[in-house]
Amino acid sequence: MRLKPQQTGYIATKIGIDLANAPFVTMPKGREAVVEAAKKIIDENLAKERALDEKVKSILAENDEEIEFQHADERQLFFMIKKKLAPEYGVIMNYDDRYNDLAHVILDELYENYLAEYDVNENQIKNVIFKSFKEFANAYEEIDDIVYNKIKNMQKEVIPGSQEYELLYERLYQEELAKRGML
Repeated sequence: MRLKPQQTGYIATKIGIDLANAPFVTMPKGREAVVEAAKKIIDENLAKERALDEKVKSILAENDEEIEFQHADERQLFFMIKKKLAPEYGVIMNYDDRYNDLAHVILDELYENYLAEYDVNENQIKNVIFKSFKEFANAYEEIDDIVYNKIKNMQKEVIPGSQEYELLYERLYQEELAKRGML
């Protein structure tokens, strides 16, 4: 699942909750410090991907006439170019590999800044962080469907894309996350 900028806080919070609930982890500076550090790392990773996406878009724009002439599939070209340039931008395309890498980076940050202490193998901590990513990704689609159906079945019609829709979606999304203990 591709992460969206508005989701980084939710994932970071889930990581903080999951680490706080792990019996082998203590957080000397509190859960919020862990959440803040995780969010910063995830945001930086997304910024790299946005920069990569912008570069790919500019390449496609520069070659627009050739693409049109060849009747090439622009989405397919976008992905192929992105995949080729990804290592140059430090972006991992496979999401499981990406979540694993982010888990390592977050773990290193927590350890180096005394945000988390543990007396178990580092892999156990990394696995807690990785599992947070996976659980969020797995729950996202389900929560999205639930929220969409709630809005669709409301008595008052709310127009998708409107500010009212976005605010309502966000509130209902947060409620679903809270129900699942992800906030």
